Amino acid sequence: MLRQLYIRNFTLIDELDMEFRPGFSVITGETGAGKSIILGAIGLLLGQRADMKAIKQGADRCVVEAHFDLQRYEGMDRFFRENDLEMDLADTIIRRELTASGKSRAFVNDVPVGLGVLKELGERLIDVHSQHQNLLLGKHDFQLSVVDIIARDGKELADYRQSFAAWREARQALDALREQLAQSRQTQDFMQFQFDELTDARLTDGEQEELESRSDTMEHAEDIKQALYEADNALSGEVGGIVGQLRTAAQTLHQVERVFGGASELAERLDSSYIELKDVAQEVSARLEDIDFDPAELDTVNARLDRIYDLEKKYRVETVAQLIDIRDELGRKLSAIEGSDELLGEKEQEVERLLADCQRLGALLTAKRRKGASEIERQMGQRLVQLGMPHARFQVEVAQGEPAATGLDRVAFLFSANTSSALQPVSQVASGGEIARVMLALKALVSGAVKLPTIIFDEIDTGVSGRVAEQMAQIMAEMGAQDRQVISITHLPQIAALGATHYKVYKEETPQGTTSHMTMLSADERVREIAQMLSGSSITDAAIENAKQLLRL
Repeated sequence: MLRQLYIRNFTLIDELDMEFRPGFSVITGETGAGKSIILGAIGLLLGQRADMKAIKQGADRCVVEAHFDLQRYEGMDRFFRENDLEMDLADTIIRRELTASGKSRAFVNDVPVGLGVLKELGERLIDVHSQHQNLLLGKHDFQLSVVDIIARDGKELADYRQSFAAWREARQALDALREQLAQSRQTQDFMQFQFDELTDARLTDGEQEELESRSDTMEHAEDIKQALYEADNALSGEVGGIVGQLRTAAQTLHQVERVFGGASELAERLDSSYIELKDVAQEVSARLEDIDFDPAELDTVNARLDRIYDLEKKYRVETVAQLIDIRDELGRKLSAIEGSDELLGEKEQEVERLLADCQRLGALLTAKRRKGASEIERQMGQRLVQLGMPHARFQVEVAQGEPAATGLDRVAFLFSANTSSALQPVSQVASGGEIARVMLALKALVSGAVKLPTIIFDEIDTGVSGRVAEQMAQIMAEMGAQDRQVISITHLPQIAALGATHYKVYKEETPQGTTSHMTMLSADERVREIAQMLSGSSITDAAIENAKQLLRL
């Protein structure tokens, strides 16, 4: 619960340091005295967006700090661990600082945190219910959340959401596959033509280079043959052939080996050269025999090359290997299209299976919600009678529909203020005062299931008075007695009189300007405050007596 609130340099507040107590408390004060300012400061602690204009004029910064006692509330320690925060459940401190330069900083137990963490923590600590929140009564997601809280269906909802996510993912994959196959089938004939064209070409890797080499050779056959002829004649010609002359030179040196010692080495060297040149001469002669120009073969080779070049240009590639890759990829795509019906059938069966599982878990969730809806109807009937609507009817309609992230159900709160009127959506038929009472009853119902430390009602009593106001105060007092703190900002003396603790907000005119203050009232001060609420600025003896009666003094 909120133990202490400290505010400095926030709009009209110079400095405020106020202690808060458990149970049911009330805050009163004239319109414009500064009650909304205090709520605005609390809003900063709950992670609301900062407005630098809220810094008191002339100040360089403002500070809002609150101390909470969370020892009796479960689950808080887990939040602190998950967010790596210092934990002191007996005195948890939240602070927000704004500077005139535009900076905003937030701290939890003196550890800097982002606004997301601050907001998440704030939602666990304080629920501020103002008049505009009555509009939530017409929102289906709010109505569904109330049912889920009372139904305590957290496990069923989590199981359903996991199943729904799997079904939705599979359905999206199926839709994508259908779209892909539809696009593929539109181009299937063209892909088949391309595949057949490349297949009929009977391409082999490396053939282009081989064909280009053969074409060059045949196109220069005469030049090559002439060169080989001249080389053959120079090596092996009957007159002046190098091979024959080399052999003669070697034989001549061999003849003088016995009389000339150096001739033997020279002759052996010539023998080696003769053997090598003779081998070269034989190969040149053989090549000469192989070279023969065949125009028909050249045409065949060039025609094949032209076919390859045309395909490479058409498919915008540079090698036969790339054409083969394209052919193989087309083959895979065509095979996939041919087997698509089987794949599509498998995916459709998977989606149907996941949908059936989703609907099964959704039905379990619906059953739990309907039990919760019955409990809401029972308790709301009792509380509406307590709040001065003995003939009111409140019904929770749970209708099944298509699967959605929240389940199969669409929840509607139906209301009738009397037995003669048909049940209709509560936001359409309830008056302002009736909506205020319905929302208070719902808050009391929800607060029993969700252990929020602090609930603040901001003028929830609008549109009611007298006995109804007193009953509203009794319900808030009951809520405050259930290990929580309930604070009501009110203009009604019937509500103010039932608070265990009474705070007053007031304005003061000083030479430096208008300032707002807040104080905890003593017993005598409470009597005068409530008497003033009853009679206005002129407090009469009758108003004093009436105030004492309300306070049961």
